[in-house]
Amino acid sequence: MSSWWPVTLHATHPNGTEVTLRPLRRRDRREWTALRATNLDWLREWESTLPEPSDRQLSFRGLVRLYHVEATAGRMLPLVIEADGRLVGQMHLFGVAWGSLRSGAIGYWIDRSVAGQGLTPFALALLGDFAMRDMGLHRIEVNIRPDNAPSLRVVEKLAFRDEGLRQGYLHINGAWHDHRTFALTVEDLHGERLMDRLNRSSGQPLWRHTEQGPR
Repeated sequence: MSSWWPVTLHATHPNGTEVTLRPLRRRDRREWTALRATNLDWLREWESTLPEPSDRQLSFRGLVRLYHVEATAGRMLPLVIEADGRLVGQMHLFGVAWGSLRSGAIGYWIDRSVAGQGLTPFALALLGDFAMRDMGLHRIEVNIRPDNAPSLRVVEKLAFRDEGLRQGYLHINGAWHDHRTFALTVEDLHGERLMDRLNRSSGQPLWRHTEQGPR
């Protein structure tokens, strides 16, 4: 059973935005559903889909329950992204493996209306630091389609290492798509935080404080 779930991560972006990563809750249903509907067309080209159509659709209540079960078991850390208290996306640490591997992958999506404001790399640094420093993971990775320029810029800002192309890696919108894998290990960071690395790449301080802990 996970000792770090549920968790809330919080930091202040230099533009004054209060960024919070927290679990999805049942009372988020209306806001989450509206946000997904607004971004449906924009996200269709990037989000994974089932290769075979299914009539079974998970309810929102079922989704929240599934997230909780997976997180409690230590296999996943599913979080929503809030900006000044408004839900603007999701960021998940998933495929978590322990034992001699201690690795996990991170995926995310962001509301189109706030894209390009630096919130995604900021949230990724926040979650990555928690995964490697607090959870004790040795390696994290992000898998991105080669034509997804905005996501490529996210990992570039954090100096993730390019590990190459995975052909036909993920099914998206009716077809199998190649992805490039970007990764970091504890050794790659040389003792620094991802937030520190983000500070250097931007040329300005991107981290004032971080509060993290169960809630």
